[in-house]
Amino acid sequence: MASSTSVAPGRGQRWRNLLHRLDLGAAPYAFITPFFVIFAAFSAYPLIYTLWVSLHRVELATQDQMDWLALDNYTALWQDDRFWNALANTITIGVLSTVPQLLMALGLAHLLNYRLRGSAFFRVAALAPYATSVGAAALVFTMLFERDFGMINWGLSLFGFDHIDWESQKWPAQFAISSMVIWRWTGYNALLYLAAMQAIPRDRYEAAAIDGASRWQQFTKVTVPGIRPTIVFTIVLSTIGATQLFGEPLIFGQGVNGITGGAENQYQTLGLLLYEEGWRNYQMGRAATVAWAMFLLLILLFVLHRVLWRVLSRRA
Repeated sequence: MASSTSVAPGRGQRWRNLLHRLDLGAAPYAFITPFFVIFAAFSAYPLIYTLWVSLHRVELATQDQMDWLALDNYTALWQDDRFWNALANTITIGVLSTVPQLLMALGLAHLLNYRLRGSAFFRVAALAPYATSVGAAALVFTMLFERDFGMINWGLSLFGFDHIDWESQKWPAQFAISSMVIWRWTGYNALLYLAAMQAIPRDRYEAAAIDGASRWQQFTKVTVPGIRPTIVFTIVLSTIGATQLFGEPLIFGQGVNGITGGAENQYQTLGLLLYEEGWRNYQMGRAATVAWAMFLLLILLFVLHRVLWRVLSRRA
């Protein structure tokens, strides 16, 4: 009887030790498992399946029928002038929208960082364009840039300028589309910069002021280096957004199933080319090829960015 009672606590202790080790070892994996399940279902699987589709001839009406083409879709895309035109338009619109957007956001955040009356109102107002529907914003800007009755041409006519056909001409159209992106995302990036600026210790500014640094020197020597990681994040985020630009040029051209990107594709982006191949030409294999070309382009841009960042960091 005594022996049985002495064995039972030993078994219970070993069981508790086993549960404790499982808790320490498996609990972290259990917490992160939902993320990987969702990532696999909604990111990894679509990415791999899109790659598989890009290696076939697949039509929209008969997606269950696939003809193996290997890399023929990629070869055809490489030789397609429309792809290079869309790539060039994506890059130019991206530069026209990203560079002014981030510079304006940095200046706006610097102003909001001061103690101003009604600062909360200005912060909410800066975020309002981001909260606005892209469709509604694009429709309003399309009306503003209308050739005959648009407010932009009306304002330019007051200074003696002739009416500009914003939609039919390449650079005016790209400038108009870029202005939509700038208006929508400047406030969002400004609030990101503002949050990073407020995390900078105030004693750094006090030390710089004691050393005789001006406001501009404090901004360039204290503020900008202090929010450098946030600047990098916004550059990456803006690059992804510029590569995937779709809604603004689509609505600006007032096309859904018709001509997209202009009559001569003067502002057709990679996103619009993907849409045209898949839902106008009904070639899902080609559309998947464009999607993977966009993905590879982003990877290339990120690699170039990391290389450039390391070179500049070593020189600094």
